[in-house]
Amino acid sequence: MSAATTPTPAATRPGVPAPARRWVQPVLVANLVVQIGIVVTGGLVRLTGSGLGCPTWPECVPGSYTPVVHQPQGVHKYIEFGNRTLTSVVGIVALAALVVVLLEVRRLHRPRRLVAVAALPLVGVVVQAVLGGITVLTHLNPATVAAHFLVSMGLVCASTYLVWRVGEPDGPTRPVVRSELVWTSRVLALLTGAVLLLGTLVTGSGPHSGDADAPARFGLDPRSMSWLHSDAVLLWFGVVAVLIVGLRLTSSGAVPRREAWITLAVGLAQGVIGYVQYLTGLPVVAVALHMLGASLLVVAVTRLLLSLRVRASLSSS
Repeated sequence: MSAATTPTPAATRPGVPAPARRWVQPVLVANLVVQIGIVVTGGLVRLTGSGLGCPTWPECVPGSYTPVVHQPQGVHKYIEFGNRTLTSVVGIVALAALVVVLLEVRRLHRPRRLVAVAALPLVGVVVQAVLGGITVLTHLNPATVAAHFLVSMGLVCASTYLVWRVGEPDGPTRPVVRSELVWTSRVLALLTGAVLLLGTLVTGSGPHSGDADAPARFGLDPRSMSWLHSDAVLLWFGVVAVLIVGLRLTSSGAVPRREAWITLAVGLAQGVIGYVQYLTGLPVVAVALHMLGASLLVVAVTRLLLSLRVRASLSSS
């Protein structure tokens, strides 16, 4: 075959990005995993009453960044310090994610917007460190604890987007579903945010304050807040059902239908855990699983929204 008729590899055709290096996706997935993991470990700090195991910040105790033997906090100091240490691990992985995306953007001449998105997890680590310090200094004020959790949910969302986006071409997007379903998905996103926010109000009114000796609470009725949270969840399920039926009745493709069913499955599991923890007096294990489920729900909803559109390659735009 002559040089004139030899096919040009996709990696060198103008406008078509070369395949990402094999280690890019694993690093981005690792970033997502540690973002979820720090949510669970942070929850365990609260659930074990270790929120003030290190009573100062950024030091653990005045004069020492690490726990000291004579601290009165006992085992709680090690639990809280362990969670602080894990924040460094999350920061290292977030930095690695930023570096691999930056290298790929330079190598493949991909949009610089990807670098801005990849910077969000690292910036989030700094924001979370500051919020964590404020939480300690305000003696676990439930508002700062709630903000701490909600920022983590935003970082899980951004990290999920990053994993999905890096595997896409760089051309313009177009929906693969009817406009009514696009708007329904946006309603689902808003409802997911509302469910998470109401969940923090339930938590901030319940028994697990993070410090059994001096609990700080919102002062709201836990049962009423739980019911309001439950009502929002039922509405969320209704919107998911509308999406599933709409995707089934239209030629939307297999990927959106798959992601919708996954979202429903995660939501059902999260709902079961929620009712179990409510009916059994909020045991630590159930609450921890519920926090993990909240993170997985954000992942599922983010993927569902992203599956409702495709991005063309630049060569075909």
